[in-house]
Amino acid sequence: MKIGILRETRRWKDRRAAITPQVAKTIMDTWPEVKIVAQPSEVRIFQEQEYIAAGVEMVEDLSDCDLLIGVKEVSEEAFIPGKTYFMFAHVVKEQEHNRSFFKDMAVKKITLLDYEYFTGKNGLRLVAFGHWAGVVGAYYAIMAIMKSYLNTDIPHPTSFYDVDEMVNFLKAFKIPPVKLVITGDGRVGQGAAFILREHGIKEVAKEVFLNETFTEPVFCMLPFTDYVKPKPASQVLLEEFFTHPSEFESTFEAFTKAAHVYLPCHYWDPNSPVFFTKEDMQKEDFHIKIVADISCDVPGPVPATIRTSTHEEPFYDLNPNEMKEETAFSGLDNILVTAVDNLPTALPINASNTFAEALLKHVIPAFFNGDAQGVLHRATILQDGKLTEKYSYLEGFLKG
Repeated sequence: MKIGILRETRRWKDRRAAITPQVAKTIMDTWPEVKIVAQPSEVRIFQEQEYIAAGVEMVEDLSDCDLLIGVKEVSEEAFIPGKTYFMFAHVVKEQEHNRSFFKDMAVKKITLLDYEYFTGKNGLRLVAFGHWAGVVGAYYAIMAIMKSYLNTDIPHPTSFYDVDEMVNFLKAFKIPPVKLVITGDGRVGQGAAFILREHGIKEVAKEVFLNETFTEPVFCMLPFTDYVKPKPASQVLLEEFFTHPSEFESTFEAFTKAAHVYLPCHYWDPNSPVFFTKEDMQKEDFHIKIVADISCDVPGPVPATIRTSTHEEPFYDLNPNEMKEETAFSGLDNILVTAVDNLPTALPINASNTFAEALLKHVIPAFFNGDAQGVLHRATILQDGKLTEKYSYLEGFLKG
């Protein structure tokens, strides 16, 4: 088996690597029949010499590889027909901006496995960058607060070598007494909460958050049980939210009246209820002034997020009355939005190491044990360009 580590081609500034030099070495030591090569990259956080020292050959041409592994989507001109790819493809929710990209994979008879769907039998994800998305997204929230409330600029998250350096910096100052709410208590939410706690922001219970005022910044993290409930006529149980999302309605409105800063960190299904509406944002008692959208579903359940943003330009203002974008930090009545959709690349060392170790532990062995746990099977969206049964519902999206 020959594995090729891809250079990031569609988002060329992404510095992460799905397989680090150390993990590459471990794979080849554990399974001697595997050879790993890598395309050179000017931006990847790991240097070529680190891969070479680990036994990885640097090559431009990956056409003789059995498996090609990257992080984000591959540019269409870089696809090699008939190959098997690992990537975050962003097609399963019928993301319109990736429709032609998805069609191209089908035409080129590509086999596509999506990291998001490497799951255990319990449905929980096995490999993810979510924690680091939460960490960087929460840092952007603090960055937005400092600029909005104190007109103070703090360093960009990409200026830090790793999370330890970021945390040491955050301990040196405090933000104003704002109230922050996080939706979702999984990997992403926990990553965001980690940064807020390290910054010295006090965590409080939802009842306290909603009903009390503070002279210091506080935050509240909500599991799904605190922001949705079954519809009155529904027969489903609360714990069935992830299997029957259309049977639920939002209970988030009270938090829009209490919070100043909102950090969406939840998993969202297109059939799930929205957190608030365009009309809600125009009400006098809507108090959210900053949305640090870490989940970043567009269009999705947070109408303030009208587009994604970038690390180069992470912020924009939304005029809620006209639902139009304006220059960041330009209007007191606007909502400031940050919605970077590749957050973990700001901390590429931490993100890559965590991800690669999970891939080594949970996914790579499946190639050598006959996929005994069905890990590869559940993540395969296209097989030789054809939709697999699990993802057959994408037929219309693929052919439309």
